[in-house]
Formats: sequence, structure tokens, C-alpha cells
Amino acid sequence: MNAMLETSELPAVFDGVKLAAVAAVLYVIVRCLNLKSPTAPPDLYFQDSGLSRFLLKSCPLLTKEYIPPLIWGKSGHIQTALYGKMGRVRSPHPYGHRKFITMSDGATSTFDLFEPLAEHCIGDDVTMVICPGIANHSEKQYIRTFVDYAQKNGYRCAVLNHLGALPNIELTSPRMFTYGCTWEFGAMVSYIKKTYPQTQLVVVGFSLGGNIVCKYLGETQANQDRVLCCVSVCQGYSALRAQETFMQWDQCRRFYNFLMADNMKKIILSHRQVLFGNNVKKPQSLEDTDLSRLYTATSLMQIDDNVMRKFHGYNSLKEYYEEESCMRYLHRIYVPLMLVNAADDPLVHDSLLSIPKALSEKRENVIFVLPLHGGHLGFFEGAVLFPEPLTWMDKLVVQYANAICQWECNKSQCSDTEQMDADLE
Repeated sequence: MNAMLETSELPAVFDGVKLAAVAAVLYVIVRCLNLKSPTAPPDLYFQDSGLSRFLLKSCPLLTKEYIPPLIWGKSGHIQTALYGKMGRVRSPHPYGHRKFITMSDGATSTFDLFEPLAEHCIGDDVTMVICPGIANHSEKQYIRTFVDYAQKNGYRCAVLNHLGALPNIELTSPRMFTYGCTWEFGAMVSYIKKTYPQTQLVVVGFSLGGNIVCKYLGETQANQDRVLCCVSVCQGYSALRAQETFMQWDQCRRFYNFLMADNMKKIILSHRQVLFGNNVKKPQSLEDTDLSRLYTATSLMQIDDNVMRKFHGYNSLKEYYEEESCMRYLHRIYVPLMLVNAADDPLVHDSLLSIPKALSEKRENVIFVLPLHGGHLGFFEGAVLFPEPLTWMDKLVVQYANAICQWECNKSQCSDTEQMDADLE
């Protein structure tokens, strides 16, 4: 009798274990996918002004909920991984012309030029000058998707190809792109201004490109001539403050650091003959032993210290990061500036977001946009599982640019009216 009772109780025990296992798996899924996180409009930081009120009225995405794909979109890691691996879905193939510029040190800079596919909303000639993320170029899927969308909204687009990033373009001097070098971007902008004397500019930077465009604008007042506005997406503002956080395992940041460093090593090594060859005139501080250190590097900071800073003659990594970060130039930007980050970006530590928050509290031209979700350059949208080709980020940048163009047009019309009234008097 007792044996029969024990046998009948065993299935109940096994069922309990199964239920507990299922519950544990579901709990892990809910936590990892952040499914309990709410959807909400982005947090906005700005000064009350005529411009900010106009932007809130003209850019619905600033006050509307950003709703990522239901199953995985609230995970910053998955958004970042999908951007890194896939870029975008069903990416278009915009047709452009590649331009070559010889720099003063013998480097050959390239950028791709894409003409507008429709009339602009205010009928003006407006060019978006775009700086991609680290080791990126015009052929990356997220750039192609954004360019195609901007073209269809009446914008000419010029996209910088970071020096050394294109696999089919050889370096012509012992230097490649670095964290804050604005030389190539400045050469592209100068070409656009000279070739299209009537065009106005919208400056756009993604990740590392955000640092470059903000630093470029702040370097000299002349760089802001004919610039309508600037947009920076997912940058970290201060490499010096970021370097310690980028070595931590919190949010798997150290792992991302390793992956990005590995990619940088591959790019540098693909150009090692030009950068380290015996027949080239290398920077004096760049030694052959740096090549051996490059092979063993496991972080971007090690690569920057052993190789990248030496292209521009910096004595230390600290000096390099201090001088090349846009943080010390942001307050010199006077055109409308939109800074965008995601709260769940695993690459940008929360402490770095105090920089754009503080800036927006002091400058009327600055708006800082911080959605809960989006990861690093993800910002995918979609109903349940599959993302849409266009992202929230793509639409926001164009919507903001349209609003600024309209704002400037209204100002011009008001000035013309006032002048006519004065003439009549």
C-alpha cells in the first residue's frame, strides 16, 4: 500500500519541478528582454524658448511614445546587437557619386554624394553632411537606409567615408581616421559649400561621428556658416570620462569594447604596409614595436594609446582624449543642436549623459532627447517580432531637420515683412 502511494506522488513531484523550471525560464526571459519596462515619450531637456516651442509643435516624435518591437525591442543589448550584425532590414541601395580629395599630408579622403529625389518641404537647396560611426562608411546599411529616406524628403546627402574604413580604398599616407580628427569632414564640407554656393547645411553625426561633427562646429565660428542645425546620435561626449567605464563588465561594456577593438585591429592590419612599412615616412613616435602591441590589444584604449594618438603626435592617451573630445567645444556651437541618446545604450554609461543634460540647461539652442529604449544606433520599430525598415531615429532626424528649415524660413519671411513695412513708412 505504501509503495503504491509513493509511486502516485512521483508524477506530481516531477510536474512541480517542470513548472518551477518553466517559471524560472520565463523570469529570466522577462528580465533579459526587459519586458516589464514601460513605453513612453522620450525625456526632453531644453530651455523654454520660441524655438523649443516650435520644435515641440512641429516634431510629433518628440512628444509621442517610442514603441519598440514588443518581444525584444526593450532590450538595449538586442537592439545594439541587431544594429551591429544586421544594420537594417531591407536596406535600399541609393545611387551616389564617390568624390576624392587629396589632403595636405598626402592622405586621400573620400565621400559619397547623393542627389535629392524629391522637392524639399520649403523648396530650398539643403544638403545633409553626414559623419558615420566608428570604422563606418556610406555602404553601411544604417547609412544607406537613412540616406534613402533623406533623399526622398528633398535633401542632398554627402556621407564621409572614414579614412581607411572602405576595404577597396587604399591609404595613401601613414594615417587613418581617429576619434576626433575633423580634417576629412571639414574637407567634405568645404567641397559642398564651394560646389553648391546656394545650399544650406544640416550636419548629422552618428556615434563617433557625433563627436567629430560637434567638435568641427565648435572649433571655429566660420565652420558654422550656412549651417542650419546639427544632430548628434548616440555619442559619448568625453572619451576621457568614458575610458574607465568602457573597461567595466557592467552592461557587458567590456565585451563590446573587445569586439570593437578586434574590428579596429583588422582594419589597421589591413593597411599595415602603409602604416608600418619600412618605406613610408611614419610619425616619429610610431615605432615597429607598436605593431606587436597591436596584435595583443584587447581594448580600444590600448589601440588608441599604442597607435591612434601617434598619428597626431599626442604625448599621452589622456592628452589625446582631452583634446579630441567634443565636450570642450559644445558650448561654442550656436546653431540649433539636437543631441540624442538612448537610456539603455550599453556602450554609453549613464554618467556621460550628465554632459548633454547640463548643456541643455544653459543653452537655448540645445535640446537633449533621451528615449527609454533604442540601444546603440538601434531604435527599431515594429509590432511584435519583425522590425520595420525605417527606424525611429531615421524619422526623428529628418523631422527635426524639416522643422528647423521651416523655422528659418518663417524667420526670413518675418524679416522680409518687417523690411517692407519699414520701407512703406
